[in-house]
Amino acid sequence: MSGPQSTGQVPDAQGDSPPGRRDEDAKEGTQSSHRMLGFSDALLSIIATVMILPVTHTEISPEQEFDKSMQKLLATRIAVYLMTFLIVTVAWAAHIRLFQVVGKIDDTLALLNLACMMTITLLPYTFSLMVTFPDVPLGIFLFCVCVIAIGVVQVLIIGYAFHFPYLLNSQLRTSTHRAATRQHILLLVLRGPALCFAAAVFSLFFFPMSYLLMVTVIFLPYISKAASWCRDRLVGRRQPPDHGVELFASDLQEPLSKERVEAFSDGVYAIVATLLILDICEDNVPDPKDVTEKFRGSLVAALGEYGPHFLAYFGSFATVGLLWFAHHSLFLHVRKATQVMGLLNTLSLAFVGGLPLAYQQTSAFARQPRDELERVRISCAIIFFASIFQFAIWTAALLRQAETLQPAVRFGGQEHAFMFAKLALYPCASLLAFAATCLLSRFSTTIFHLMQISVPFAFLLLRLLVRLALVALRGLQSLRPARLPPGQASAADADTQSQLLPASR
Repeated sequence: MSGPQSTGQVPDAQGDSPPGRRDEDAKEGTQSSHRMLGFSDALLSIIATVMILPVTHTEISPEQEFDKSMQKLLATRIAVYLMTFLIVTVAWAAHIRLFQVVGKIDDTLALLNLACMMTITLLPYTFSLMVTFPDVPLGIFLFCVCVIAIGVVQVLIIGYAFHFPYLLNSQLRTSTHRAATRQHILLLVLRGPALCFAAAVFSLFFFPMSYLLMVTVIFLPYISKAASWCRDRLVGRRQPPDHGVELFASDLQEPLSKERVEAFSDGVYAIVATLLILDICEDNVPDPKDVTEKFRGSLVAALGEYGPHFLAYFGSFATVGLLWFAHHSLFLHVRKATQVMGLLNTLSLAFVGGLPLAYQQTSAFARQPRDELERVRISCAIIFFASIFQFAIWTAALLRQAETLQPAVRFGGQEHAFMFAKLALYPCASLLAFAATCLLSRFSTTIFHLMQISVPFAFLLLRLLVRLALVALRGLQSLRPARLPPGQASAADADTQSQLLPASR
């Protein structure tokens, strides 16, 4: 996703350069890129999230059954949405990598970045064409053209910054390997647009290959890493690159910019929460004519007809808010994020972006009660995948806990069991609700609403429940008959407890 953070780009505590540095930048006509990066992260998170709108607006009339053909149409649109969401995050990752090289901006660079952002804002429109006309290749072609244009603008940014070295970060500005680094960064930035160029060509005569190539864009860094590993195993390790080039190499285990990951993630959660209320405003305002004719002028009675919609809204907002809180709690204890953690975070955000679709499904219970079972299962699946990838982030962090996590949440830490329970709550609840609907399909709506109501209360009582569970577990361990000599048994128990249970306060 991105390379390591550059020390030459890090602002001060307020997010700006020191006063002396600002005066020097003013003389050079340059400025810190901090605010521009915040704007770019916000815009990219919005663009990635609104990709779900064409899927949520899939029209299903009350008379139309949610049959196999409709399920296939919705599944296809969800799959295309996930692909395009991940491609937007690839563009975001390239933006991170780009501005690890560029330390300052001037007016020209700011305008080039705006041109890049403007091109990115066209992606939702081209995605709408793709899902509305799935058999017409023009939507795929235009989507690929947009990605190519984004790559071209990023190449212009690289060329301009290297032409004026004072715009580069402090390390690269004094490096003797600037030309090699420029070539390396260009190769990293251009490989995605090159695959999209091939996808655009294939869209003219065999568009299924276009989808395959676009999926390859998402996993290209991991494919490259696997190919390099296989090559090293077969022909031996290559000569290591120059130090200046190696600094910006794209590697699976390099740390991500935690601050930008958090900013992008917060943007996605905020936009998803906003989309929920926009649906309420759009679909749940009574028509004045209906209020007069059907409800005898009573607006209260008219609003009562929308009660199930508001119930679905409150449940969906609580889900978004609690998933954000779990994400916040996790990254509060993350010291740095590997690229694998970044990929898992992106997958989680892709399903979080699908929560407006879950709201649309649950708000349709009253209009189409015969399809409630399928709609409940779709909603449970979206919530499960959004939360299970959060749990996977924590699991990946535990594999390298010494460098990725704060001591409190590592194995044996005071917050380890509590964090485990917090991240496991939604996966377990959604999976349990899905299984319950298979056994008690007649009560699927009741089961889903019960899950939405119970999980927030479980969050409130979670710390107490975890402490009670740990006390009970310690009690069971103390009752277990010892099979070893006393000294050895106590040492073994202590070792086991240190691995599974938090230290007593």
